[in-house]
Amino acid sequence: MKLVIMSLFLLISACNAQKETDNSRIELLHAKTNTQSKEQISEVVRMMFQDSKGNIWFGAQDGAFRLSNNTLSKIDSIKSETGGRVTIHDITEGKDGKIWFGHTDGLSSYDGEIVKNYYESDGLLNNDVWNIESDANGNIWIGTIGGLCKFNGDVFTNFELPEGIRDTTLGVSSTKMVHCIMEDSKGNIWFCTNAGLFRLKDNILHNASEEYGIRTNFINEIIESEKGGYWISTKEALYKLVGNRLENITEQVPEVGKGIGSISEDKNGKLYFVFNQHDLHIYDGKEIIEFEKTEDNQGPVVYQIYRDQNDRLWFLGFGGAYRLENGKFLNITKNGPW
Repeated sequence: MKLVIMSLFLLISACNAQKETDNSRIELLHAKTNTQSKEQISEVVRMMFQDSKGNIWFGAQDGAFRLSNNTLSKIDSIKSETGGRVTIHDITEGKDGKIWFGHTDGLSSYDGEIVKNYYESDGLLNNDVWNIESDANGNIWIGTIGGLCKFNGDVFTNFELPEGIRDTTLGVSSTKMVHCIMEDSKGNIWFCTNAGLFRLKDNILHNASEEYGIRTNFINEIIESEKGGYWISTKEALYKLVGNRLENITEQVPEVGKGIGSISEDKNGKLYFVFNQHDLHIYDGKEIIEFEKTEDNQGPVVYQIYRDQNDRLWFLGFGGAYRLENGKFLNITKNGPW
């Protein structure tokens, strides 16, 4: 009996020690993040966008920031309907030069002087906006947790997409979730949803998942490749679509896990992508290479990879904003370096 009691005591002590060690690591991580966040653009920078004038916009958990002439400024008056703070999920530029923001409580526009906010009370389909896109006709397409709509500058019009299924592995999901909207160089508008991938051409909606043989419902992002075709990130795989040929780039990867996240090409045509929510990988056209992080070269937990007009790759996420320069992550704070 004494031996059993002693064994249990040792087991409990070991578990408590491990718990204390894990807690210490978490506290150290938060302490490090909190210390850094004093100089970061934001503790969480969700995404960025560069407009036609070369200005860079950052969407963060505490609002929107503009970098112009090497000066960073916050855009005030982007607010919830109750006047509270919002998290910026996406940014685009309208045909008229206005900058548009999709966020956690609606849609906002900025003409350089005035911010105008739009909510469900103004006709917006759902206040929880996750992505937006401006098309060649001047419409703003708005993807929300409750579906898709578009705004012509005067009225909001709902656009019906097939209903999908909720992703139970994510904290935020729905059967009508729209993850990405992209207008390509040919005038097609693509929608990444929880019901698959869809393409709008000449006002006809095509089920691209069925057409090309994408098996998963959960499509995260699509970008157009400078070498032709498209890259498609999904819950199940990373695909390259050229013409009618769909290639599974990650077919040889034993376990995709939680899927492929943000994707971006560099100036040489290499594809950088987020793998299993946290890991960074590179595809050079022949093989997939894991980007090896070291103790002094971690970067953020990446939400978005973005290539700017100077062909620099940015990595935005939990921990702030970074650029990848000569294989090293360079932390970009409120003071640059720009």
